Amino acid sequence: MIVVRAVKTEDLDALVSLAQETGPGLTTFKPDRDALAARIERATKTFEGRAEPREAGYFFVMEDTATGDVAGVCGIEVQVGLEQPFYNYRVSTVVHASQELGIWTKMSLLNISHDLTGYAEVCSLFLSPRYRAHGVGGLLSRSRFMFMAQFRERFPERLCAELRGHFDADGTSPFWRAVGSHFYQIDFNAADYLSAHGRKSFLAELMPRYPVYADLLPQEAQAVIGVTHRDTAPARKMLEAEGLRYQGHVDIFDAGPVLECHVNDLRTVRESVMATVAIGDAQPGEGVRSLVSNTSMARFRVGVAPGIVENGTMVLSAADAAALEVREGDPVRVLALAPGKKPNKD
Repeated sequence: MIVVRAVKTEDLDALVSLAQETGPGLTTFKPDRDALAARIERATKTFEGRAEPREAGYFFVMEDTATGDVAGVCGIEVQVGLEQPFYNYRVSTVVHASQELGIWTKMSLLNISHDLTGYAEVCSLFLSPRYRAHGVGGLLSRSRFMFMAQFRERFPERLCAELRGHFDADGTSPFWRAVGSHFYQIDFNAADYLSAHGRKSFLAELMPRYPVYADLLPQEAQAVIGVTHRDTAPARKMLEAEGLRYQGHVDIFDAGPVLECHVNDLRTVRESVMATVAIGDAQPGEGVRSLVSNTSMARFRVGVAPGIVENGTMVLSAADAAALEVREGDPVRVLALAPGKKPNKD
């Protein structure tokens, strides 16, 4: 079974290796051993309830239980912007009009924004190309929402997700060339590295003091504002299916879109249900499969199993129950993967 579980200290070597498979723009998952070790330590404190809100962040790994291979990662920051400023551009509209000349123009402005301060953030989503088969990416992405649904009291009202922006075939960002490179005087990767490691003072010191008129940028830069990186497009589709939407905020480096929603509006939070485990043969049904998670904090695990909840019970095979670390009679959270498929609670 492929499961997503809470990160452990002994995952460090596998995470360093996995991070080497990422490309440019994935700010929160870099192949830096010290940074990843610190991330694991911070996540461990958070799972154990010892982290302050300003530093709290959860981190998960995807594991193939048959081989022990670590295939992907994902994370949740509990409240962004409390320790380090959380900068975005807010895309707004300004109108210039002259009644005397009969001229009317509408232009887009990019304003430095702290609007998302205090939001939870889903982040660090990466799946190895070796595991990019049908349904695996969906499990990795939705696992975070299963965790949020189970531990709703640990999160604020609103949620965001920063997505990688467009990069040219040579690995450069048209938006960075047109904007960031002029203000920061370092290359994209250097700025990305500093930001990823919490060294953000240079942003406040060097960023534009006034709104940027998007219409004055080169056409190739204008065209990528709010555009998602091609490798991140499937992740955006899954997030939108969950209920997140683009509402006019973009990343300050590559202009990738930021999606937002109320946590209580997430499909997983609204539709997942609690059930009791029964060990046996999987229900034949109609080929319906469900996300199933245990209810442990530090040993959280979620995977995909056949069947749905019937009469308050979720039937799991012995192998799937073992992979999820649950036993007969234990509570589990279940989300039917077919949209609109309702469990039988009678």
